[in-house]
Amino acid sequence: MKKVLLTGFEPFLDNLINPTEDIVQALHQENLNGWEIIGEVIPVDFHLAGEHLVENIHKVQPSAIISLGLAAGRNRITPERIAINCNEGPKDNQGYKPDGEKIIDDGPDGYFSTLPIKTMVKELENNGIPAKISNTAGAYVCNHVMYRALHEIQQKKLDIPSGFIHIPASHKLALTNAVPSFAQKDLQRAVEICIGCLDYAN
Repeated sequence: MKKVLLTGFEPFLDNLINPTEDIVQALHQENLNGWEIIGEVIPVDFHLAGEHLVENIHKVQPSAIISLGLAAGRNRITPERIAINCNEGPKDNQGYKPDGEKIIDDGPDGYFSTLPIKTMVKELENNGIPAKISNTAGAYVCNHVMYRALHEIQQKKLDIPSGFIHIPASHKLALTNAVPSFAQKDLQRAVEICIGCLDYAN
């Protein structure tokens, strides 16, 4: 059975929970549409996040990679189109604050997602879940891991679709953060729908 490496993040900044952590833990080792899901929680740490993800790519040897991140404030599921070669943003969970340095010194300026993001958005909307392609994954740790995964795939010449999906806050998180929110079960269902689209990857 094909494996999909599904990653999420631990809580960060003023977010006491991270719904992506709950999703990857709930779906770990589940089988969905011919895909075995391998869930992994990534630290919100610029120095460790990318290494952790790359290690899991070689450990799991997946046929696809979907990384999830929280975008509290967004009001829909947003598959990301591109990752940029830049670290920027607030302090990570270890207190490190990047200042616009490159992720990979000699790496390209950006990598486009190789997930079937248009199909994902269409299927999410067909199931009544608001969705839209995003043209910016920011420059925080979410962008970092998307870039690192795509760079590793390019460098090792692996035939693996990979990309990143930002999800809104859960209702539980919104109790302490006044932001748009979804039921956790609906966020998980959205991820399941996206996994179901993997066979449409180029």
